[in-house]
Amino acid sequence: MNKRKLGSQGLEVSALGLGCMGMSSVYGQADDAESIRVLHRALELGINFWDTAQSYGPFKNEELLGRALKGKAREKVIIATKFAWQFDANGKPVVLDSSPANIKKTTEDSLARLGTDYIDLYYQHRLDPKVPIEETIGALADLVKAGKVRYIGLSEVGPGTIRRAHAVHPLTAVQSEYSLWERDVEPKVLPTLRELGIGFVAYSPMSRGLLTGAIKSPGDLGETDWRRTTPRFQGENFEHNSKLVKLLEAMAAANQATPAQLALAWLLRRGNDIVPIPGTKHVNYLEENAKAAALQLPDSAWTELDGVIAAFAVAGDRYSERSMKMIDRSE
Repeated sequence: MNKRKLGSQGLEVSALGLGCMGMSSVYGQADDAESIRVLHRALELGINFWDTAQSYGPFKNEELLGRALKGKAREKVIIATKFAWQFDANGKPVVLDSSPANIKKTTEDSLARLGTDYIDLYYQHRLDPKVPIEETIGALADLVKAGKVRYIGLSEVGPGTIRRAHAVHPLTAVQSEYSLWERDVEPKVLPTLRELGIGFVAYSPMSRGLLTGAIKSPGDLGETDWRRTTPRFQGENFEHNSKLVKLLEAMAAANQATPAQLALAWLLRRGNDIVPIPGTKHVNYLEENAKAAALQLPDSAWTELDGVIAAFAVAGDRYSERSMKMIDRSE
């Protein structure tokens, strides 16, 4: 698979990454053995950019990646993980804490779970309103100097926060949700990143699976599946949003592709500084997604798709009201 550069500090990753959250949390029952098969197959396909976080599981996802890495050449895998929280005695994230002291502790914990002595890309998962971003980035810069972190990034932040952080230490990447139907980053975030030479990582590029066409109703989701709690997967919102999926399915069929491949290829076309990280727990879906990197369609097909997207208004927020409040869009 082709490589892409993230930021201007030298990090190079596969054009498509792998979002690992669903292997351990929120999307129903975990199957560690199958997930490790997915991770190993990803390396065979050249997908070497793996995205995890302390809060996925919590902790279990980092441990899973640590097991998958055993016996593999460490330098062949680019590991991105995230910090942000303090956890209670049961491992539940309870409060945001990006203080230097907590960052130091949680970094050591992540390194131990991953079974490595350095993290390739370390993100602040959510902005902590109690701690100035300059203080947080200063602590991360110290980790870079110590060799425990190679590159640093932020998740779900606005242009104002990006500029303040980048002035302290160069950011390599900013991560946010971005897909055919979630384009909030286009007006201000992406232009800011391009001005400053910062890469962009697009999570949920298939809208948490809905754009694949595999989810026909909320009832297809397991009882413990987190998506049941999100506005876009509920009631009339789901029915409305499924109309876009049907349009995508028709366009994909007309072009000998799958809806997932079309959604991913559309994102890859938005710029060479963008790296989508679709998640999956199954080898067959991983292999299907990987083919999106080579998908070639006539310009007329992309023009048609852009027109469909522009005319479609998605129903519902992407998170609950509480979670939406944690997303920073400072100017």
